[in-house]
Amino acid sequence: MSKTFNIAVFSGDGIGPEIMAPTLDLLRGLEHDFAFHDCPAGAASYRECGSDLPERSLATARAADAILLSALGDPAVRKPDGTELTPQIDLRIALDLYAGVRPVRIVPGMRTPLALPEGKTVDFVLIRESTEGLFHTRNRGRVEPDLAEETLRLTRKSTARVCDFAFRMARERLAEGHPGRVTSVDKANVFRAFAFWRGIFDEVAGGYPDLTADHAYVDAMALWMVIRPWDWDVMVTENMFGDILSDLGAGLMGGLGMAPSADIGEDHAVFQPCHGSAPDIAGRGVANPFAMILSAGMMLDWLGRRYDVPDLLRDAARVRAAVDGCIVAGETTGDLGGMLDTRGAAAAVMARL
Repeated sequence: MSKTFNIAVFSGDGIGPEIMAPTLDLLRGLEHDFAFHDCPAGAASYRECGSDLPERSLATARAADAILLSALGDPAVRKPDGTELTPQIDLRIALDLYAGVRPVRIVPGMRTPLALPEGKTVDFVLIRESTEGLFHTRNRGRVEPDLAEETLRLTRKSTARVCDFAFRMARERLAEGHPGRVTSVDKANVFRAFAFWRGIFDEVAGGYPDLTADHAYVDAMALWMVIRPWDWDVMVTENMFGDILSDLGAGLMGGLGMAPSADIGEDHAVFQPCHGSAPDIAGRGVANPFAMILSAGMMLDWLGRRYDVPDLLRDAARVRAAVDGCIVAGETTGDLGGMLDTRGAAAAVMARL
């Protein structure tokens, strides 16, 4: 008897519901038993009940097999101290989702700003430690009239496990024909904390003699991602560095509308597009659904590996190939140069499936 997969669904704010709805339709069209559970959160929830991550939604997420999350928050809706709502970060902390996975793939037809040499392909993954780093004192930093301080925090446990996650991913990718290389991105030449990070990375690397391990400073990596992005396989880095470099990676793919992501822990995983809620275009039907759909594809892959269901792995690859096919054919929304609206772009993916 096939398993029913319970999926917690955070439809979100702004364009969030517009890109989530066709993504759920796509998943319903696959031959798997999904049960979707709505989880209010974000700006709309904050206005309605005073919480941007209600306990009931968090409990539903804890009990789910996977979590599908659209864009949450609205810059116009803030807490009394003036900070924006960040329920997605609260969810990461609550569920200990320590590994942020940000794939960067450039496929034919993609509106990349790069001029790729013939024969070069770009397909790497950025792994971001998602629970500490420079985000450690989020909303709790010291601010005085003449100074402000935030604290960077790296622990051995969190650093070791995210580095191990990166090596395990590189080993999986090696079996699929990738180089089997892991690069630690840090700033160990300036900060003792990153020398600590680098030492732990090297310790973890010792357990993977079949893989290549090396280091790069974050400023150099920002340059190399632009001038030779085809050189990389798996990168692992601190929270803030990962936040910045993942947006650079999205830019290489033509924009955040092409950037899926996952935040993965030992027991839970969230899948969401990298972009925000874009309230300026909400309700117009022009939002690009591809990042949301690709995030759902990442969810299929994760579920397939976790529960050893080959058909889920097959459908994850089919979803990715369908989106790639739409890009090649120009069946895209306006941000990618196409003429389709949100529903039309999603329908084009479903037609290819």
